[in-house]
Amino acid sequence: MKKSYIVDSTCNDMRIDRWIRNKLGKIPQSLIEKNLRNGNIKLNKKKVKSSQKIKNNDKIDLFNIDFKEKFIQKSIKFVPSKEIIKSNENQIIENNDDFIVLNKNSGISVQGGTKSKKNLVDIFAKSEIFKDSKPYSVHRLDKDTSGVFIMAKKRESAQLFTSLFRLRKVHKTYLAICHGELDKDFGEWNDSLIRYDGEKKIIEKAKTIFKVLDKNSEASLVELKPITGRKHQLRKQLYAIGQPIFGDTKYKLSNSTKGINKNLMLHSYQIRFMIKDIKHTYTALLPDYFKKLLKVKRLNFLDLK
Repeated sequence: MKKSYIVDSTCNDMRIDRWIRNKLGKIPQSLIEKNLRNGNIKLNKKKVKSSQKIKNNDKIDLFNIDFKEKFIQKSIKFVPSKEIIKSNENQIIENNDDFIVLNKNSGISVQGGTKSKKNLVDIFAKSEIFKDSKPYSVHRLDKDTSGVFIMAKKRESAQLFTSLFRLRKVHKTYLAICHGELDKDFGEWNDSLIRYDGEKKIIEKAKTIFKVLDKNSEASLVELKPITGRKHQLRKQLYAIGQPIFGDTKYKLSNSTKGINKNLMLHSYQIRFMIKDIKHTYTALLPDYFKKLLKVKRLNFLDLK
């Protein structure tokens, strides 16, 4: 049995293992690599490694592959109501012919998945804003993180943003309220972060520039500028120094989820990039719960310039 697929432009420069998961479901990395080694998965009739980048119009062949049902968890279909569509349209900061920028609410995923039903891609697919196009997610933002998020309206725009992110020409600034008082007021963290893909252990380099905007013995307000884009990078790095983000139920201290900290206090505050020599800067207002905790913890915030 053979199945063949042609790569479209939205997947240009994507790793082949990521493409397989996007296309076929949540499959362990070890199983993908085994089939690549055995030649059951070929790119343009050749064996390749899991890290191989694919290009527009590449051909991917799958031979005699029968991934077990337990490994393939299909995305849950989500049909948004008119009220949900309208409430998310109200979060839009910028709307032009090529992309939209919005202030994403905490608690909503960017894309649908095995654990996420409510998501921005499905919501805006039903919006009048995308009646003549489709929404393309061009970067990540965790479900529980609020703030600036970009969606492209065209494949060409999606490709451009993918390139800008890959070349690190998109600059993001986050704000976080974390437990305790940071020792240093500014600097950078260079860490080796561990994550697991199935049973495979993966170590990735992570770099973040930080600056403390205000602090006391109870809490710190920190400006974070990630240079790399690892999964849960900022949350892991603050946890690693013993000062996790308020509301983080995954990377937490034993007593750090008491009281009012139901929301993750991590906000994507600003994003900057340049297209055709034009500078773009978009800022997302702080959510009310974030401002409330600033007040409770006696932390001052002046808008960044």
